[in-house]
Amino acid sequence: MSLPTIEELASQLEAVSGAAEVSPDAPLQHIADVDSLDLMEWLYGFQTNYPHIPADESLFADLDDTTTLRDVYAKIVELVPAQA
Repeated sequence: MSLPTIEELASQLEAVSGAAEVSPDAPLQHIADVDSLDLMEWLYGFQTNYPHIPADESLFADLDDTTTLRDVYAKIVELVPAQA
């Protein structure tokens, strides 16, 4: 299974949180209807859908007022195992 697109991840976070829109460039802590429990639920879904990517709660370890889904996506890209 390949790496999901950032748009797919935004859609998944919308579905989990009930947010009307999750822009990849919007600070996560400022998106209405998205809270830390939503992020953990989203992460659980991510881990289930993409078990080959070793993502865990450390994705959000340095979450601050400026952290966006694009920042989290960059961390995920770094976690993808290299193709043999």
